Amino acid sequence: MIVVTAPTSSIGRQVVDNLLAAGETVRVIARDPSRLAAHVRDRVDVVQGSHGDADVVNKAFAGADAVFWLPPPDPRAASVDAAYLDFTRPACAAFKSAGVKRVVGISALGRGTAVADKAGLVTASLKMDDLIASSGVNHRALTMPSFMDNLLRQVAAIKTQGLFFSPVAGDRKSPTCSTGDIAAAATRLLIDPSWSGNGHAAVLGPEDLSFDDMAEIMSEVLGKPIRFQQISDEAFKARLLGFDTSEAMAQATLDMMVAKNNGLDNAEPRTPQSSSPTGFRQWCEAVLKPAVDRA
Repeated sequence: MIVVTAPTSSIGRQVVDNLLAAGETVRVIARDPSRLAAHVRDRVDVVQGSHGDADVVNKAFAGADAVFWLPPPDPRAASVDAAYLDFTRPACAAFKSAGVKRVVGISALGRGTAVADKAGLVTASLKMDDLIASSGVNHRALTMPSFMDNLLRQVAAIKTQGLFFSPVAGDRKSPTCSTGDIAAAATRLLIDPSWSGNGHAAVLGPEDLSFDDMAEIMSEVLGKPIRFQQISDEAFKARLLGFDTSEAMAQATLDMMVAKNNGLDNAEPRTPQSSSPTGFRQWCEAVLKPAVDRA
């Protein structure tokens, strides 16, 4: 049996679909089971609650062979360590007590780089990986750059203004990946019993692109001029605070973006194994354009 956390998230719901399509027995942890897709509810075992709660994970992990681990976003957390490390501690104890064999987690690129210690959300993700590894469970961290799907947060501006924004420089070329490719990589590891130990698996997409490159591709796919605009660090943080993000989490998010602008995502070499198949143009055609059309 495989347990999936965050099963209604962008990545988690695709992992659930993939596992069910592969004929696996799936249990999910969901705060609100009504948010599960109708085609999923009757095919999975549901444990209701937060996967940061000890009683919930002890119940959910009983009899599990593998766990897909993804902490939920917590924009109002008092600290970045609370959002990642404190949230994960009950699960680490439950991995050991329940005899879970394998954990596949969502993490980030940057380990071993000069900027990783001051990269906010990324720094916390890497510390979370170390915490999970210290539990003694076999663990693979999927390490990713920024997701193509993050652009969906700016669909309204793309449609009405022909603009999208970031504090990262427009000419900084970096890898990006789709959540579909992340879910596919997670699924392969979850259903494969042959691996052991601790390590990471990068998901880098097939190409490095800048935001200026993306704007050109988006313009061609959407059939209208799209332009990238770099915004200041101060403006970026102010936008986050305007969405009721805590000071600590707004600063951690900004620190991550500053680190990306300083090359955080460029240190991992692309290999045949880490080069995931979905290119940005393909993603724009399959995901972004329909989202813009609906907006």
